[in-house]
Amino acid sequence: MLEEARDGLIDLRHEPDDARGVADRALRLVRLGKLEKMGLATEHAPGVWELGEQLEPTLRELGERGDIIRTMQKVTRADGFERDPMTFDIHSAAPETPIVGRVVDKYLSDELGENLTVVVDGIDGHVHHMSGVEPSKLEDARIGGIIEIGPPSAGRPSDHTIAGVAEDGIYRPSRHREQVRFEGRVPGGDYDGFVDAHVRRLEALRRVGIVERLDADQWRIPEDFERQAAAYDAGRSRQANIRILSTFDLESQIAADGATWLDRRLVAGGISDLAPAGFGQQVNAAMARRRQHLIDQGDAIRQDSGRVVYRRNLLAALTEREVARAGTELAATKSMPFRAVVDGESVGGTFTGTVQLSSGKFAMVEKSHEFTLVPWRPVIDRQLGHEVAGVVQGGSVSWQLGRKLRTRLVTDDVRQTMS
Repeated sequence: MLEEARDGLIDLRHEPDDARGVADRALRLVRLGKLEKMGLATEHAPGVWELGEQLEPTLRELGERGDIIRTMQKVTRADGFERDPMTFDIHSAAPETPIVGRVVDKYLSDELGENLTVVVDGIDGHVHHMSGVEPSKLEDARIGGIIEIGPPSAGRPSDHTIAGVAEDGIYRPSRHREQVRFEGRVPGGDYDGFVDAHVRRLEALRRVGIVERLDADQWRIPEDFERQAAAYDAGRSRQANIRILSTFDLESQIAADGATWLDRRLVAGGISDLAPAGFGQQVNAAMARRRQHLIDQGDAIRQDSGRVVYRRNLLAALTEREVARAGTELAATKSMPFRAVVDGESVGGTFTGTVQLSSGKFAMVEKSHEFTLVPWRPVIDRQLGHEVAGVVQGGSVSWQLGRKLRTRLVTDDVRQTMS
């Protein structure tokens, strides 16, 4: 009918001599009646119909939506959980409020493999469908693992800090370092690493012409620095922000020896955001089982009032325990022993790979005679197979890369030669 329409009009008035077209005309009229109810066709005179301009794209969208719903029903059933299609949310853009849930499915959205689609069973009781996701963002997301999908960043806190520290359009790392040391608000006390992270941000913005590096301790910052930086980020990607909260499913987390996503929820407390049905209900049950496991292990006690009190620094203690166990197991497969690092210690060696634990992702750093596991950060991914160095502070690592690392290695070589 779209091909036969002239100026959007199609004439289906009865023609007595066209006996062969009677059945076809009847079918078309039935279809047009359906389209009229959908607001996609209008009968202006008996047998003369106008097809809506949005008829084809609307029907195509509805068809795609139907395919998506059938896919969502199929994957949730295959996963062993029946979900009401009324709880299916199909997102064509990044959500305005964060979505937290388990990964039910992920698959390629196009033949080129440039985008992925992810289906998430949310703690809000809804099943969410998000397409057009960069594969790198879901690289560590396993089926059953927990992720968070949030809105694109509207602006980085680091940009706001840089603008606030700058004086007369000049940002000085040395001045920033003095300020944070005086205020003492940096987690773990890693002041150098905190300021270095801001300098790395400026290096990225310098390459696109937003800021100018005058010397090692001076950066020229434009008056509308925050607006330009936010526009740059928005231009690079309008996709949703995705965080991997846990690569382990709920069942694996319940008896894990590390600091799990369930533990972080238990320790945080506060008002529950779990729906009383669907995955929210499953998380609530898993938290109760994990709580009892911690009590059985001596990491928590239940008081007479029924209140559960967790051991001091529970997350850090669990992480240390798991890293020690994982390191010992890895040492059995390697030709070198494992050594645990302590807070404030410097680490250095060759970055040889990563390990996924319930406590998070860890980088393996090897020396000639030993190896260690330290918290991973995206900044070192490009250093795989190369020398890295850093300082462990507050459950993270301040990595020294590029020129700072080369300077340190040269200094270490000189010291070894002199000794």
